[in-house]
Amino acid sequence: MTFLRWKKNESLRVVVQVAAAFFVLCLLLTLHRYYSFYATYDQGIFNQLFWNGTRGHLFESSLSSALSTNVVHQNQLPSVSYYRLGQHFTPALMLWLPIYSLFPSPVTLTVLQVTLITAAGLVLYALARHYLEPRLSATIVVSYYAANAVIGPTLGNFHDVCQIPLYVFGLLLAMEKRWWPMFGMLATVILAVREDSGIVLFGVGAYMILSRRYPRTGLAVCILSFGYTIALTNLIMPLFSADISQRFMMERFGQYADGDEASTLEILWGMVSNPGRLVTELFTPLFGKIRYLLGQWLPLALVPAVAPASWTIAGFPLLKLFLAKGESVLAINIRYAMTVVPGLFYGAILWWAGRQQEEDRIRRGEQTILRFPNAVFPFPSSSQFRRFWGLCICLSLFFTFTSNPNRTFSFILPDAIDPWVQVPLIRQWQHVSQVRPLLAKIPANASVAATNTIVPILSSRREILRFPMFELRNDAGEAVKMEYVIADMWQLQRYQAAFRRERGQLQQIVPAIDRMTKSGDYGIVGFEDGAILMRQGAASNSASVAAWTRFRQELAPILKQG
Repeated sequence: MTFLRWKKNESLRVVVQVAAAFFVLCLLLTLHRYYSFYATYDQGIFNQLFWNGTRGHLFESSLSSALSTNVVHQNQLPSVSYYRLGQHFTPALMLWLPIYSLFPSPVTLTVLQVTLITAAGLVLYALARHYLEPRLSATIVVSYYAANAVIGPTLGNFHDVCQIPLYVFGLLLAMEKRWWPMFGMLATVILAVREDSGIVLFGVGAYMILSRRYPRTGLAVCILSFGYTIALTNLIMPLFSADISQRFMMERFGQYADGDEASTLEILWGMVSNPGRLVTELFTPLFGKIRYLLGQWLPLALVPAVAPASWTIAGFPLLKLFLAKGESVLAINIRYAMTVVPGLFYGAILWWAGRQQEEDRIRRGEQTILRFPNAVFPFPSSSQFRRFWGLCICLSLFFTFTSNPNRTFSFILPDAIDPWVQVPLIRQWQHVSQVRPLLAKIPANASVAATNTIVPILSSRREILRFPMFELRNDAGEAVKMEYVIADMWQLQRYQAAFRRERGQLQQIVPAIDRMTKSGDYGIVGFEDGAILMRQGAASNSASVAAWTRFRQELAPILKQG
């Protein structure tokens, strides 16, 4: 069966070459993003979690504490001893703590993320080869590395979901090979990735039941994943904090609740008891959700749209996204999109396997019935389908690049056209070279408040907050102010012309600096290229004050805008 243009024995070599290219390009781009100050808050949260973990403070984070319901809704001070497990239950991260201990840096997490996602593609090839010939299997892997839902989240901040593709592909391969001890181990690890990763595992269990391949095991997987998720979110996570019911469930699924807080069980009951609202949420915005599906299906030549296994396995994490509210749930460039990927690709493998069998039967002259919608799809061996699939892969890469995931390509592409916002590569690194000396003045063990893009750089410490927050409770339970404050407004100044978020941040940060300097609590000890460094109790440097005053005058018109 001829499908690809390369020879059969070259398929594995092509897979390795594409995987290597994906790894190198993504690593270079993510490292550039980090070192040019385009990484943001989440990178700092995860780095602080690992850094604290190496010092015996597992899952504690002052940066996570600043996002907790105690701070957001009750106006309490953030705490260095806050356990993030109340927000997201992520014990699987500690599997990588020994590696981080050897290389304690935010860069380690970046390398780890790219490595895990690249490795998942290699496991996908082994999974595809269980059913398909080498060339078709290789093309599926190329589709994986070209998928927007894979590239986009890889180029962002480190996130816990980066483990999901590797674990789920491994789980499915273990199922196919009947390696049940490995299957059980990976199922356990998947549940430990996040509190909602049980939804992904539930989809696998549903497939095992509906396909009638392993109905008993599938039922056990469904019971385990559902029971674990419910017990975890209703019994275990509330022991750490009230965030799951007062913040996260309300922010994503508050439309199904009646009060100001709700457990997962109450949200589920709200869905079941109001089917009209459930259907409305499922299909609106209609065009936005169709566009999202097309983006997920595109690298696989739209095959998951007609693959029953894709709908069965990916349908449950997809349902979670479609029933939630907020713009980010339908953003294909962030981590949530990656939970859908394994089910789509496995379903496509099974669809192609069945299609390949149909084609072989036709070639042998056997009678076969091609039912809709399979009948409208050309066979994989046809040149027409080969060209169409190649076009889909190219379009996926094109749309991924032009969407500028996580502003990774901002040194090439404009972030906005009208008004024009684009920062050339040379200018980015000029800014970095001027701000680095300010960062060098902050001792490694000092407490610090930093703006969003500086947080990841300085997050390897016990006491750190995102400015304009600058006060927390230390290990002694005392309210203390940060010793240093560094606010980088250079990027905000450029992006505010087109983006309200950046303008709003400026309108919070500048008045906070004014208040702190006028009170005499902090002195301005450095100012370079839109970045100000202040130190508690220090005398201000006259040259730095003059530079800040000039920059402050440039910002005055922006601060008055709505």
